[in-house]
Amino acid sequence: MKDIIKKALTRRITVKDARNQPVTLEVSPDQKLVYGIYFALAALIALTTLETTYMLVFHSFNTEILAGVMLIIGTILGAFFGQRS
Repeated sequence: MKDIIKKALTRRITVKDARNQPVTLEVSPDQKLVYGIYFALAALIALTTLETTYMLVFHSFNTEILAGVMLIIGTILGAFFGQRS
């Protein structure tokens, strides 16, 4: 899965070389960012599982767990949009 995340975060820049021909360069993301996204996805899966279990056991909805899920989703989206721009 790490390669999928790394590929999604890779930026492609088009520049012109000495002969005025367009050349596409690929800028790989920092390894810490890739591991951070990997950890965030694992936390998102864990919190989603926790919320589902909470709903099955207590027949109610926990807003604090939902806030954690939304925080992680915002972090992942922010990392993708920030890296790609």
